Amino acid sequence: MSNALEKLREQEARLRERMKKVKHKIAVISGKGGVGKSIITVNLAMALASKGYSVGILDADIHGPSIPKMLGLHGMRLQSGPPGVFPVKGPMDVKVVSMDFLLPSEESPVIWRGPLKMSVIRQFLSDVVWGSLDFLLIDLPPGTGDEPLSVMQLLPEMDGAVIVTIPSEVSQLVVKKAVVFARELKIPVLGIIENMSYFICPNCGAEINIFQSGGGEKIAKELSVPFLGKIPLDPKICESGDKGVPFIVKHPESKPAKIFEEIVNKIEKSLKEKT
Repeated sequence: MSNALEKLREQEARLRERMKKVKHKIAVISGKGGVGKSIITVNLAMALASKGYSVGILDADIHGPSIPKMLGLHGMRLQSGPPGVFPVKGPMDVKVVSMDFLLPSEESPVIWRGPLKMSVIRQFLSDVVWGSLDFLLIDLPPGTGDEPLSVMQLLPEMDGAVIVTIPSEVSQLVVKKAVVFARELKIPVLGIIENMSYFICPNCGAEINIFQSGGGEKIAKELSVPFLGKIPLDPKICESGDKGVPFIVKHPESKPAKIFEEIVNKIEKSLKEKT
């Protein structure tokens, strides 16, 4: 028992040492699935990298890792050496760590309970040689379960959380839970992003509210948190993710790409105000 405790202490010491080299740690969370949280994470990372920042992504969705696929890294493997485990490098040199890199095949399920999931997340943070990063984005699975709780507990010095929602009323209801979850764990809420907010007609350019609109802004106002922006429902965003090429890399001059840049500017401003 004493040996196990000693190993745990050593691991936590390594974690603290590794994370000292990361300037900003931001969790990307959602109250429910299907809101495009991972696509948002990938494109925020690309927007940050395009500004010259060194960026890493921790795909903390143990059961459904999707970040590697969206970055064209599916099938890659983590490499290890004397200092530890090295992340896989993606577009614009973004460093990525994901359970996907450890699975024998894409059909292999991860059938784990809470303690095992917390253990692997702790290893991702303590044993991976992240190096010096300006930003580490942590893509968390939906809800407020094991993985989000593990990350928040392991990184109490986290800079904040970005919450992703869509215009539906159901999504708005669970966003409130995500905000309360972050606040109870003393994690600042950097803001809310409304994904799939409206559709831009390819013929006339008109904005069409396929779903109801303004839900993200409404919730942000009710909960007194910043509203970061609206991402339109654009088939090219999904298509880019499926093909493993981040949307803003392939379509840097598009309106959605400019919105991602504006969101990153707001996050930068918020972080500067907190220092």
